[in-house]
Amino acid sequence: NVGGRCEMANIELIRLVCQVLDEMLPGSAFRPHEQLIMHVRDRPGHDRRYAMNASKIERELGWRPRVALADGVRRTVSWYLANAEWTRGVTSGSYRDWIAVNYAGRSA
Repeated sequence: NVGGRCEMANIELIRLVCQVLDEMLPGSAFRPHEQLIMHVRDRPGHDRRYAMNASKIERELGWRPRVALADGVRRTVSWYLANAEWTRGVTSGSYRDWIAVNYAGRSA
């Protein structure tokens, strides 16, 4: 993983995703999408944010992010919306079972 110099709290990132969904799906019955956020109790040691330091890769390789976070989120959401069949496949079966086991009883 490589940082992109755009530290943000996890909840702020999901709010950004919801804003993008609101823009891309203006007729959605779920608008505002932020109403769908469900808070769960944190697991021990849960991260509230991810702040990776990119200074080493910048210094040693000259690497810099080419896509700003908000644009990357927009592109990612667009891909998922355009690939609904793939999304259905990973949200059923064994993945759904994994979610049920790992998040059972953690409602906030």
